Amino acid sequence: MGTKTKGDAASVMGAAIGLPPDSRIADVGDMYRQLSSSLDAPQITLDGSKVDRVDTAALQLLVVYQRELEKRGHAMQWAGVSAPLYDAASQLGLAQTLALPAKKPA
Repeated sequence: MGTKTKGDAASVMGAAIGLPPDSRIADVGDMYRQLSSSLDAPQITLDGSKVDRVDTAALQLLVVYQRELEKRGHAMQWAGVSAPLYDAASQLGLAQTLALPAKKPA
């Protein structure tokens, strides 16, 4: 009871996660491991500003991740979202679901 484990430290602090420039199905396994390791953090900040390519598999993973965070009572916010990420999420009707910030004009 008196000692803190590594998991306890993660639950006290927030987590910042940068999505890779190529966020497609080939990288979903790596994204899954990174995201799932942060599920106990009370505040998550995702940075999608460097995403050049994204596919449905990656967006589905982000939706599942966000829903799991909500179930746990944790919050997620975006530090940045690239135009390709925003456009792909919008085309699939997921921009609002993922609470993406409004797209900035070019």
